[in-house]
Amino acid sequence: MRLDYHQFKQLGSEIVVIGPDGPNSFRKYWQENEMPFIGLADIGSKVANQYYQEVNLFKLGRMPALFILDGNGVVRYEHYADDMKDYPGNQALLEIIKAIQTEKTG
Repeated sequence: MRLDYHQFKQLGSEIVVIGPDGPNSFRKYWQENEMPFIGLADIGSKVANQYYQEVNLFKLGRMPALFILDGNGVVRYEHYADDMKDYPGNQALLEIIKAIQTEKTG
């Protein structure tokens, strides 16, 4: 997502990453890796639990989950990963965003 961040922004979207690390380690990672989007620490996994993000200790903890929300905060797309590499491609996500925007204007 970092490599195509400008394309997400061109569609009026914002990427927010929520992770289980504390704020200091999250901030350090974001600065060291020059992440262009927002990163938020989810202390105690409160947000992850609300979205039923799976925990699998055999696969290193919380499985990734990805959500696309519309301008009203409604979840329009969700993807619960089976492992740490199970992510939809950026182009697929951009197409989903475009489709949501087309629905709104159509």
